[in-house]
Amino acid sequence: MKKVLNRSLLTWFLAIAFFIGLGYFVVNLVIHSSEWAQKPMNAHLSVTGLAQAGDIYDRNGVLLATSIDGERYYSNDYSTRLAMLHTVGDDSVNISTALQSVYRTGLTGYNYILGLGLPDSFRSSSDINTTLDSAACAAAYNAMSKNNYKGACVVYNYKTGEVICDVSTPSYDPYEPVTIKEGDHTYDGVYLDNVISSTYPPGSTFKLVTAAAALETIEGSENRLLYCEGSKIIGGEYVTCVEPHGEINMKDAMAVSCNIYFAELAVELGPEKMTEYAEAMGFNKSFKLDANDIAMSRFSVKDADTAALAWSGVGQYTDMANPMHMAMICSAIANGGTPTEPYILESVNSLFNFKNILTDTHGKNGTRMIKSSTASKLGEMMRFTVSDYYGDSMFGDLHVAAKTGTAEVANGEPDGWIVGYVTDEGCPLAFAVCIEHGGFGFSSAGPVAYAALAASAKAVRGY
Repeated sequence: MKKVLNRSLLTWFLAIAFFIGLGYFVVNLVIHSSEWAQKPMNAHLSVTGLAQAGDIYDRNGVLLATSIDGERYYSNDYSTRLAMLHTVGDDSVNISTALQSVYRTGLTGYNYILGLGLPDSFRSSSDINTTLDSAACAAAYNAMSKNNYKGACVVYNYKTGEVICDVSTPSYDPYEPVTIKEGDHTYDGVYLDNVISSTYPPGSTFKLVTAAAALETIEGSENRLLYCEGSKIIGGEYVTCVEPHGEINMKDAMAVSCNIYFAELAVELGPEKMTEYAEAMGFNKSFKLDANDIAMSRFSVKDADTAALAWSGVGQYTDMANPMHMAMICSAIANGGTPTEPYILESVNSLFNFKNILTDTHGKNGTRMIKSSTASKLGEMMRFTVSDYYGDSMFGDLHVAAKTGTAEVANGEPDGWIVGYVTDEGCPLAFAVCIEHGGFGFSSAGPVAYAALAASAKAVRGY
């Protein structure tokens, strides 16, 4: 009798465990089926669906991708196709962050019960509307491709979070996928959207972080005078500037990008304070752009000696920055210390499939990075840098606050940076441009930024 009872209990236990497991599987199938279908080992499932995939549009209703009679078509404009490649994608899933890769299950009418087994005529494919402006993206791409630049350009609305321009080079025509040949570096990194998936040494753009730390930590630092002879031994090594600047305060040091000034501030602040403020401004932290993870900007001086700490304060040593993150820092400066979270996916026209894609980040503020008073002072310095040093003519009729950077790299010419924001009412645009091996940021990244901003300004102003 006891043996029968034990067997009955075991049977009941196994039955309950089975139904619990089955329920767990069904729930996860409903919630995660589209994600599972997107896994690399299941790429053959998602690739087959583009013949009936939904349309993708820019912010003005310009068609970026569509399917007609079982074929996938892209913009009629060549520059637009190349400019939008990394955000729209191609027929493959090689560009993992592209809309056609991340949201392919919804675009193709994937059904969580029958997968892609439904006949094409019964599939409920979905259309995507984006915040991107195809004309602004094409303008940025043309400015970069004119000089065969590799790098990233992003412009976004620092009030609403709408990404207007996201361009990564090198690129290719989705109608003519590239063949990467051994020894040919023309298309190195071509499958990466450098705006969100790459990091670069930030060079002097990092001085915004060092300045913020000093403004909030060292009393009277804004008006402190330091002397620059063009080079100085700090921690037993030379820290150099492009030229001697003489006695200089923080505002002028920011404008002329004096390495000596900010290297000395970094050493005085020390590794703990430098790390504290770098992390407050988003370094060593994760951010997202819709469903995609933004590559993490890095700052670490735990093993740095005094000389390395000095160089870290001017954006060298092991400092690495992501372009989208740098634009978010400029958004924080423009917004009184708090960034607006960026997004590209504006809306989806669908009855099914796109559950949990649109988030609540539209126009949402991120975590405060700096005090409002610090943001105001940094903004004044950045505006002074353009108006009194670069010259306002650099940006046409736009009034811009900006900081350039020239970041030394291991091999070749330095990377060129420019980051900043537009101060004009009704044109709230934050931006970041990084040109690989571009040399001085003013001459390489500057013209690209102007091309992107001029076109993006038309997009947000409506004229």
